[in-house]
Amino acid sequence: MAIVVILKCRGPLRSTRSTRSARRITLGVLLCLAGTLPPWAVAHEIRPAIATVTLTSDNRYHVNIVANMEAVLAGISPVHADTKDAPNARDYDRLRALAPEPLAARIREFAPSYLAGVGVEIDGRPVTPSLHSVVVPPQPDLSLARFTSVSVDGDIPVGAREIRVRYAATYGSVVVRFQGTDGDVVASWLKDGAWSEPYPLKIGVKLKSGIQVALEYTRLGFTHIMPLGLDHILFVLGLFLLSTHWRPLLLQVTAFTVAHSITLALTIYGVFSLPSTVVEPLIAASIAYVAVENVLTTELKPWRIFVVFGFGLLHGMGFAGVLREIGLPRPDFLLALVTFNLGVEFGQLAVLTLAFLLVGFWATHQSWYRARVAVPASMAIALTGFYWTVERLIG
Repeated sequence: MAIVVILKCRGPLRSTRSTRSARRITLGVLLCLAGTLPPWAVAHEIRPAIATVTLTSDNRYHVNIVANMEAVLAGISPVHADTKDAPNARDYDRLRALAPEPLAARIREFAPSYLAGVGVEIDGRPVTPSLHSVVVPPQPDLSLARFTSVSVDGDIPVGAREIRVRYAATYGSVVVRFQGTDGDVVASWLKDGAWSEPYPLKIGVKLKSGIQVALEYTRLGFTHIMPLGLDHILFVLGLFLLSTHWRPLLLQVTAFTVAHSITLALTIYGVFSLPSTVVEPLIAASIAYVAVENVLTTELKPWRIFVVFGFGLLHGMGFAGVLREIGLPRPDFLLALVTFNLGVEFGQLAVLTLAFLLVGFWATHQSWYRARVAVPASMAIALTGFYWTVERLIG
């Protein structure tokens, strides 16, 4: 939330007031776009659940849902981007403090209501899944969201042709992954309680056309940046803030894009990877580094391109972690990989476009832009990056 305070002045101070108001508005807009609220205000960002539907050879289906179950139990609506904004935030915090077993017991008590929101249809007829297991991970750091695994299952009638699922709108959006006995994965992103496309139970049937796969994975890549990828948004804005000229920005974005495309592909293909416990703190540190350098220099230094390229390699491994979690369809593996990366690029371009539209076309040419906008915004981004680095190292 940005609060713009307008001070009323009289007489000849009108032009000065206009200039000062422009500075305040510019800084406020850029800070809002950067998401530079205190780090603890975004520590409980609500992210989509991931539901993996597995079909077995003994005519059964299993749905494993990985979700922030404390938010579900507290009744926090998905209209809130962060749990801190919800009226029942205190209930959520109390649930977050529970040890795994007491929380698992609360989830089992809530299971009948929860399962009513997990819709399963076979050949157009609704079926009621049964609760199979609840696995609550330990919670060493209350500043981080905890994701619980809830598994449900049921029988598939003999001769059934297709299955589809939904996730209640009150629980938020979900990425649904259908995984057949042949290992093929088909993923869809569902919002507002929508049903998935019917998945054929006959093994080997291709569910989606190439165009459908391309559109779906482009959207998944885009949403990983806008609005879900706050760390990547801050990094891109850090590149934007260095200079008011297009050439430095173009060189940095090109280096970043080439680098993350390389490691995204290499990681997905299993050629090279690092654990998330290493990658995520380094991504946070890259945000802090770029922002600090914005404060210390006014122009693109030769080494910055190589540094940005190196950080792009790290971000690519971060993108790959998300893509592996979602899954890739075996028949269209390369198409899904390329279009997901394309969606990531569109998301980054959307961030830069918004930055240019809001402040780039008029504020960056002002003499006060660096002192009043670029430096304060970079400092705020740097503090956020430092906080995330420490948080991810000790978490």
